[in-house]
Amino acid sequence: MMRRWLLILVLVVGLWLHAAPAWGAIAQPDRVPLTVDSLQQRLRHPIELDGQSTLDLRRTIIDLRPENTDFRAAFYRALRDRLVNTKEPLGLDLSYALVRGEFNMSDLGLRSLLYGEELDVYTEEEQAQLQRDRRRIAQLSQLSRSLLNQLQPLPLQLTVLRGPLRLTQTQFEDVTNFANTFFLQGIEASGAIFGQATDWSDTRFSQPARFPGTVFQSTVRFRSALFFERASFNQARFQAAVTFQGSEFRDTANFSKSIFRDGTNLTRVRFEGNADFAQTEWQGLTEFDRSQFAKALFLPEATLAQPTTFREAQFGQPVNLRGAALMNQVDFGDASFAPGAYLNVAGMQFNPDEAKLLGNRGQIGSVISVPTLQGNETLLRNVVRNFRSLEQISDANQINYLTEELRLRELSKFLAGVNLNSAAEAKLLRIGFSEHQVQAIVQARSQQRLRSSTDLLKLEGLDLATYVKVRDRIVVSDRRGLVGWLSTATQWLILSSLLWLTAFGTSAGLVLGVGVMAIALYALLFWLVDRLRRLRPVPIVPTTEESLWMLGSTGTLALLGLSAIINNAEFPLRTLLCLGLITLPVPAVLLTRLYRQGRFHDQLTVSYFMEDGSMRELRILINRLPIIPKFPFYRERYTNILWDRRWNWMNYLDLSLNNLLRFGFNDIRLRDENLPGLITTLVWYQWSLGLLYIALLFWTLSRTIPGLNLLIYFK
Repeated sequence: MMRRWLLILVLVVGLWLHAAPAWGAIAQPDRVPLTVDSLQQRLRHPIELDGQSTLDLRRTIIDLRPENTDFRAAFYRALRDRLVNTKEPLGLDLSYALVRGEFNMSDLGLRSLLYGEELDVYTEEEQAQLQRDRRRIAQLSQLSRSLLNQLQPLPLQLTVLRGPLRLTQTQFEDVTNFANTFFLQGIEASGAIFGQATDWSDTRFSQPARFPGTVFQSTVRFRSALFFERASFNQARFQAAVTFQGSEFRDTANFSKSIFRDGTNLTRVRFEGNADFAQTEWQGLTEFDRSQFAKALFLPEATLAQPTTFREAQFGQPVNLRGAALMNQVDFGDASFAPGAYLNVAGMQFNPDEAKLLGNRGQIGSVISVPTLQGNETLLRNVVRNFRSLEQISDANQINYLTEELRLRELSKFLAGVNLNSAAEAKLLRIGFSEHQVQAIVQARSQQRLRSSTDLLKLEGLDLATYVKVRDRIVVSDRRGLVGWLSTATQWLILSSLLWLTAFGTSAGLVLGVGVMAIALYALLFWLVDRLRRLRPVPIVPTTEESLWMLGSTGTLALLGLSAIINNAEFPLRTLLCLGLITLPVPAVLLTRLYRQGRFHDQLTVSYFMEDGSMRELRILINRLPIIPKFPFYRERYTNILWDRRWNWMNYLDLSLNNLLRFGFNDIRLRDENLPGLITTLVWYQWSLGLLYIALLFWTLSRTIPGLNLLIYFK
C-alpha cells in the first residue's frame, strides 16, 4: 500500500515538472516575427496605454539586418510616417521585442532644427519643452562663434520623438543609435538589454527617463545628454565602458545598486539634483573630474574597487560615503567644497595599506566627518595613517582633532545625559518618553541591562521618531559612583582645555595667540601691583605717560592675540572663556586681598622686581626661577629696576615673557626681602602656568612641523 502511494506521488511530481515550462510559456507568450503586413496592421490600430495612443510592437521580432533590406526600408518609412504625420503625439511600445540589426532612432522621429523658430508643427506645450533647451544651445552657439571668430555654422538638426517610448525588457542584438534625439515625453526602458554599442550622445529627455535594471553589454555613450526631469538607472548593469561626459541632470539622478564593470567617464557632469549612487559597484577606473554636484552625492555602501577621481569637482552639499568600501585610490585633489559640504565617512571600509585617500594638503582633512566616535575609531586611525604616509601632517592632525572632539562629546553626554540603566522613571518621563515607553524600558533593563542606545528600537512601543528626539540626552553605561563621575569630569576638563587652547595640538597659531594674550595680561598685572601701591598719605602711583605706554602696549598685544584666536580657533568664545578661567580667578582673588589689606613694609618706594645687571642679551632661561638666589655672590648682580625711566614699562613685559616662554631680553626676578606673599604667589602662579604652556607649545610644534617631530621623538 505504501509503495503504491509513493509511486503515485512520483508520477504527480514528474507531471508537474513537465508541465511547468508550458505554464511559463502561457504566462509570457513567445515573440512573433514582424512582417510588412503585420506592421501595417499594428500601425493602423494603435492601443491606449496610460491614456496615450500608442503603436503596439510588443513581443515581436524586428529583423533590421542588412540582408533584410526591403523590410528594413519599409519598417523605417512606415513607422516614421505614422509617428510624424499626426496631430496628436503617438507613443511607441517595443516592450519584450527582439530587435536584430542596427536600430537608428533618427530614422523614426521628426527632424527639427537644433535652434531657430521653426516650431509650427508642435503644440504649445511641446514648443515650451523645446524652447527650454533651444535658448541654451543658441547662447552657446553664439558664444563659440564670437570666441573662435568662425563663420556661421550649418544648421544642426535633432530628432524629436513626440510620444513616449517604451522599451521594457526589449532586447537589441546589434548597435543602437539614439544620438541627438529629443524625447518630449518619457522613456521607459526597464530591463532592456543592449547587446552591442549604444549611443545616446546629445540626447534630451524632457520627461523622466527610466532605465532600471537595464543591461548594457557593450559600450554606452551618454555624452552631453540632458535630463530635464528625474533619471533612473537603478540596478542597471554596465558591462563595458560607459561615458556620461558633459551631461547634465537637472533633477535627481538615481544609479543606486548599479554595477559598472569597466571604465566609467563622468567628467564635467552637472548634477543639479541629488546624485544617488548608493550600493553601486565600480570595478573599473571611475572619473568624476570637474563635475558639479549642486546637491548631495550619495555613495553609501558603494564598492570602489579601482581608482576613482574627483579632481576639480565642486560639491555644494555633503558627500555620503557611509559604509562604502574603498579598495583603491580615491582622489579629491583640487576639489572645492561649499560651506556646509563635507565627506561623511562613517562606517567606511578603508585599509591604508591597500587604498589611498587623496586630496589637497590642509583641505581634505578638514572636510572629513563622522557623526559619532563609536564604531568609527578604527576608521579614523586608518585615515590618520593614510595622511601620515602621504606626509600630509596637517590633515592627519585634523582627523586627530575630530577624534578627540567626538570623544569630548561622548564625555559630555556621559556627564549630563540620562543613564537608561539607572535613571528613575520620573526622569525618563521628563526627557520625552511616554509612560508606556518608560515601562518597556524598565522591564527590559530588569531582565538584562541595555548595551547601546540603539537597543531602544528593539523595544515595543519605541519608534524611530522617539529615538531621534532623545538620543542626544541619553546614555547607556554601567552604574558608576561619585569617584567614576569625578574621574570622567577630570578627563573632560583636560580634554576640553587641549581642544580649545591648542585645537589638540593642531594649531600653532592658536597656541601662540593664547600665549600672547596671557603675556599681555600678566605684564599689566605685574605693573599694577608694582606701580600702583597706595593713594594716601603719600601717593605711590605711575605717571600718566607711563600708564599710557603700558596700557597701549599690552592692549596692542592683546588685540594681536585675540586676532590669532579668532582666525585659528573653531570656537573662539570657548577658547577665550577657557583662557579666562585659567588666568583670571587666582590673580583676581590675590589682588582683591592685596588692595583690601593694604601694604605696610620697608622698601615701599622701591620696585619689587630686580634685574641681572651683569649682561644684556636675549636669553633662554629654561632653568630660571622667578625669585633671586640667596647666595651673596649672585645677589650682588641684581639691582632694582628703575621707576624713573621712560622705558620702564618694558620691564614688566619682559618679566611676563620670562615666566611664560622662558626667554627674554633680561633676567628679571622678584626680590626676596620685604615682599608681600600675595605678590610672590601671583608671580609663581604665572611661572607654573608657563611650565604647562611650554609643554603645550612644544607638543603642538612637534605635531605641526615634521622636522621638529623627528627632533623631539628620535633624538
